[in-house]
Order: sequence, then structure tokens, then C-alpha cells
Amino acid sequence: MVNLCGENGVNDEDKTLSSQSSPAPGRKNDPIGLKQRIFDSALAEFAESGLMGARMENIASNANTTKRMVVYHYKTKEALYMLVLEHVYRGIRQHELDLDLSSFPPAEAIVKLVEASFDFHVSHPEFIRIVSTENMLRGRFIRQSTSIREINKTALTLLEDILARGKQSHLFKEDAQARDVHRLISSLCVHQVANQYTFGALFENPDEVDLQTAHYRQLAVMVALRYVMK
Repeated sequence: MVNLCGENGVNDEDKTLSSQSSPAPGRKNDPIGLKQRIFDSALAEFAESGLMGARMENIASNANTTKRMVVYHYKTKEALYMLVLEHVYRGIRQHELDLDLSSFPPAEAIVKLVEASFDFHVSHPEFIRIVSTENMLRGRFIRQSTSIREINKTALTLLEDILARGKQSHLFKEDAQARDVHRLISSLCVHQVANQYTFGALFENPDEVDLQTAHYRQLAVMVALRYVMK
């Protein structure tokens, strides 16, 4: 059994709670900030080690708190992982909504969506790692979530609007489907991050990473356009 008491039999959580209830001079009691630090630490831990490899002790240590406080705020590692999974999906969907693509002509909207999606994946590798973890778990937690499917509806409704406008203007193929376009864009964006080390070691010049990234970004745009355009 893990010893939760420190020297003189004082419980570590009691010491933490005591320091929070009576903050030292110049130190502000900030339970909301602590909860956010724990969450941020958990995201990094799950991205690095997956669900099975992640340790609550590491999450606590990197958040500068105790394991008991992590449990107090989030109950279990699995519950915390579920919240992280929902968070990363919410982030990319909100990023897409913020583009306000309905205000752009359909072909330009496709270009902006692909570019923004590519940039988001490159700048948020933790998103790919968390999603890869969930795929290794065969979608166990995503199927349990009551909100992830709802969160991700906009990925298709946004594209459906763009495609409908493009078809109405006789620019896009009539059989172009939102789910297929989303899958096409995702495949190129995900590959750029998920396979960067193996693909890079096998086929690319390590001194031209930025040029190659720019090339694949443009390739993703070109492929998407060729798929939807007449």
C-alpha cells in the first residue's frame, strides 16, 4: 500500500490543502489555476505516454501538486483522459468554425480550410498523439463520450455548406461528399505529423524541413481542389 503520509505522519494532501487555505505571503490561493495546471499536465502526459503508459504521479508532479489532489479534482485517470480527448476535438472544430468560411467563395473556402487544418495539425502534434492513442484503444472512450460526436458534427456541416454552394455555382462535382472531403484532408494532415519521423528519415532532406512542410501543405490544397472541382 502506498504511504500517503510524510514525515511525522502528516498527510501530503493535508499539507497541500493547508497551504491553499492559508496561502503564504505573496502567494494567491488559486484552486481554478491548480485544476488547469493538472489538466494541462495530463494532456502532455497522455500525448507522450498514451493512456496505458501515463502515470498519475507524473501528472501531479508536472502540475506541482500531489496525486491526491489530481484524484480530488478528476477522480480517475480514465475520467481525466476522457476530458482531454473531448478537449482536443473541441479545439480543432472550434478552429475551423473561427475561419468563418461561409463568407468566402466555395473554392477559396476549401483552400482556407485545408491550409488552416494543415497548420493546426502541424502546430498541435498533441492532437494527433491523443487521437492515435484512442485508435490504439479501438475507440473505447470515444464511443462512451456523450459529447464528442456532437462536437464533431460541424466538421461535416461546414463542408456540406461549402460543397452545396460550389455545386450551385457549377464549380464542384455533384457527387463530391463532405465525409469524403473531410477524410481526404485529414489523411494528408495527419500523415504530415504522425509519420514525420519515419517518412522524413527515409525520404527527405533534414535540412529542408520547412520547404518540405510548405510543399506538402500546398499538395494538400491541390489534392482537395482536384477532388471537388469539375
